[in-house]
Amino acid sequence: MRFFLKLTLCLLLALGAGFGYLAFRSGDAFYSVYEWISPARFQQYDKLITRVATEHQLDPMLVKAVVWRESRFDRDKVGSAGERGLMQVTPKAANEWAREYKVSNFTADKLFDPETNLEAGSWYLRRAIEHWQTESEPLPFALAEYNAGASRAQRWVGADGITTNEFLGKIEFPVTRQYVKSILDRYAFYKRRGRM
Repeated sequence: MRFFLKLTLCLLLALGAGFGYLAFRSGDAFYSVYEWISPARFQQYDKLITRVATEHQLDPMLVKAVVWRESRFDRDKVGSAGERGLMQVTPKAANEWAREYKVSNFTADKLFDPETNLEAGSWYLRRAIEHWQTESEPLPFALAEYNAGASRAQRWVGADGITTNEFLGKIEFPVTRQYVKSILDRYAFYKRRGRM
C-alpha cells in the first residue's frame, strides 16, 4: 500500500513538473494552464483558422499565434483604436480587404463574425509579409506592420535597409516590440508542440 502511495505521488510530481515546464516554454504560462483546463475555447476556431490561413498561403499556426495575441480567442473583443474580433482588424484594413474582394454591403460590425475577421486579418497579414519579402526574415517586419502600420514599420527600417535584430531594436513602441516577440514565441511554441 505504501509503495503505491509513493509511486502515485512520484507520478503526480513528475506530471506536474512536466506541465510546468511546458507552460514555462509556451511563453505564457497562465494561458497554457487555461488552455489545458478549457481546451474547447482555444481550439474552437482551429478548423476555420486552418482553412482561411491555407487560402491566404499562411501557416495556420502563425495565424493562430496572432489570434492568441490579439484577442485570446474572444470573437467580440474591441480594441482601444476600434479594432475588432479575433485578429483585431481595424475597420480601415477591413474596408481595403472588402474592396479588393468585392464584398458588398460590408460594415465594420461584420468583423465580429470569425470567418470574416480571419479572412480580412489573414489577407492583411499576407500582404504585409509580401511587402517585406526581400528581407531575410520578413515575419518580424510584417508583424510590426500589422501592429503599428506600414508607414511606421518603414520609418523604423529607414532608407538603407536593416537587419532583423537592428529593426527590432529600432521599434520605437515597446508595445509593438513586445507584440512581435510574443507572436514569434507563440508561433515557435505551436511548431515545437506540433499542433495548434
